[in-house]
Amino acid sequence: MYKIYINETPLILTTIEDAAGFGPASEKILILRYAGKKKFLLNIINQLENSDRFEMVVVFYSDLEALWETFCNCFKIIEAAGGAVFNEEGNILMIFRRGFWDLPKGKIDSGETNKNAAVREVQEETGLMDISLGEHLLDTYHTYSLKGKRILKRTFWYQMQTTQAALTPQTEEDIEEAVWVDFDEFLSVPNKVYGNILDVLNTTKSKKEHG
Repeated sequence: MYKIYINETPLILTTIEDAAGFGPASEKILILRYAGKKKFLLNIINQLENSDRFEMVVVFYSDLEALWETFCNCFKIIEAAGGAVFNEEGNILMIFRRGFWDLPKGKIDSGETNKNAAVREVQEETGLMDISLGEHLLDTYHTYSLKGKRILKRTFWYQMQTTQAALTPQTEEDIEEAVWVDFDEFLSVPNKVYGNILDVLNTTKSKKEHG
């Protein structure tokens, strides 16, 4: 299964067998069989880019990897990496950028590994230097437009630990704040957070609870 956020609406690409798990279609949940044509996917992408009508769109097909390959061919792909960073008190590092709470992340440079990029981006965006890299959490996908081109960004996420407390937000990257917050408390109240960032936080919480 692949989950891609388009205009903050999750698009799920999945198999015929797993599609049933998303429940019956409704006014807010659209469930469609892939017609085998790229134009079919482009129509869905266009609709999601221009409307927030649906809570979720599910597209299923007998060959998931063929569906995914065709979907990716609709975009230029950019890869990034970032981290969910915890301090010694168990608080998580959140940054505030462009009206949303976010996690530090950034584009992977040519020749750079995912792990090295994740650590470097956290260091650059928050001022933390002492970072211990933990396990890979998940990969997220979201789309946007840049200079008239559709971009699909894949972000590799890692759990991290630090003994440092002082934070220095990278203002040239539009980061207004970098703060330590109580992890459970942050998740328990409504905040302006991107859907893919919530997925990272919830995955992190689940891994912590289940060891």
